[in-house]
Amino acid sequence: MAVMIEFVKMISVLVGAIMLGNWFLSEFRKTRLKKLPWYAAYLTTPGLLVLAALTLPVIYWLVRG
Repeated sequence: MAVMIEFVKMISVLVGAIMLGNWFLSEFRKTRLKKLPWYAAYLTTPGLLVLAALTLPVIYWLVRG
């Protein structure tokens, strides 16, 4: 039973990452169509979530280390 719970946890994180990635990609395409600068997609909600997901573990690692 414990293996099944761990598997469900892994799948839920994967599905969440896929949803966030698709959301970011759609915002990226919108900014490209509007001919905005390359960084404009990172200033949207999904872009900030992606940046937080990438930087917070590194900051935690640096502070803890």
